[in-house]
Amino acid sequence: MLLCIDVGNTQTALALYPRPETTEDPDDEAGGADRATARWSARIRTERRATADELALTVRGMLGPLLAEVDGVAALSTVPALLRELRGMCERHFPGVEQVLVEPGVRTGVPLLVDNPKEVGADRVVQALAAYERVGGPCVVVVFGTSTTVDAVSASGEFLGGAIAAGVAVSAEALSTRAAGLRPVELVAPRSALGRSTVESMQVGLVLGAAAMVDGLVTRLADDIASRDGQGRRPVAVVASGGLAPVVAPECSTVTHQIPDLTLQGLRAVFVRVRAAARAREERRRR
Repeated sequence: MLLCIDVGNTQTALALYPRPETTEDPDDEAGGADRATARWSARIRTERRATADELALTVRGMLGPLLAEVDGVAALSTVPALLRELRGMCERHFPGVEQVLVEPGVRTGVPLLVDNPKEVGADRVVQALAAYERVGGPCVVVVFGTSTTVDAVSASGEFLGGAIAAGVAVSAEALSTRAAGLRPVELVAPRSALGRSTVESMQVGLVLGAAAMVDGLVTRLADDIASRDGQGRRPVAVVASGGLAPVVAPECSTVTHQIPDLTLQGLRAVFVRVRAAARAREERRRR
C-alpha cells in the first residue's frame, strides 16, 4: 500500500492507496491518480513544532495494523519548518520503503512555466498534475484551504501560474478580530445574496464573495489559457478541492468537478511518475 501524506498549514491529510505498479498497467489508468480510491484516510491538525519522531508516533499510531501493509510513501509539506522533520520521519521510521518527498528539485513531470519554479508550492504542483490527469486537458484548479489558490494548467499539462488569495476561514477570522462589531460566524452558504442580518451579511460576503472572486479569476485564466494555446475560447474544466470546497464550490458557476482528495491523488501520481522514470533509467543502464 502507498501511504500519502499532505502536511498543510492548518491540517495534515493522510491516505492509503493501492500500490500502483506502472503507468502502463491496464487496470491503473493514467497511473490510477484519477481513479484510485483510498482504502483508509484521516485528517489531523498540523502541529508546526512537531519533531520527526512525534510525526512518526502520530502516523504509526493512527495506521495501527495497517502499518504492516505500507511499502511506499509519498509526502509533501507546505510548512517549511516541517519539511526537514517530514524527511527525517520518512528516512528513520520507514527504512527500506520506496519514498518520494515532493520538494524543489524533484521531477514531477509537470513543466512549471513561471518566473521562479522553486517558488511554486509542492501542493500546487501535485494538484495541477492530479487535475490534469483527471480531466485530460486544459483546466483551472481551485483549492479552498488556508489560502484560496486558482491555478491554470495548459492543454499539454503545463503549470502556467495563477492567483493566491486569503482563504475564506482566514478572511472570516480577520473580520471578527479587526472589526469590533462583528463576531465569528459559521461558514455556510446564505439563503440569498440579500443578507437580512449581520451574520447572514457576513456569510454573503465571505462565501458568495469568494465564489464570485473564483468565477472572475477562472474567466480570466481561461482566456489566458486560450491565448497561450493560440486557439479561440473553448470550455475549460474547473476542478475544486480543499476543506471549504463543499461550502463554496456549489456557489461557483464555473466549477465542473469536485475532488476532495486532489492533493493526495497528486502525490500518488507523482510517485508513479518518479518510479517509472527510475525504472527507465535502470533499463537504459542495463542496455
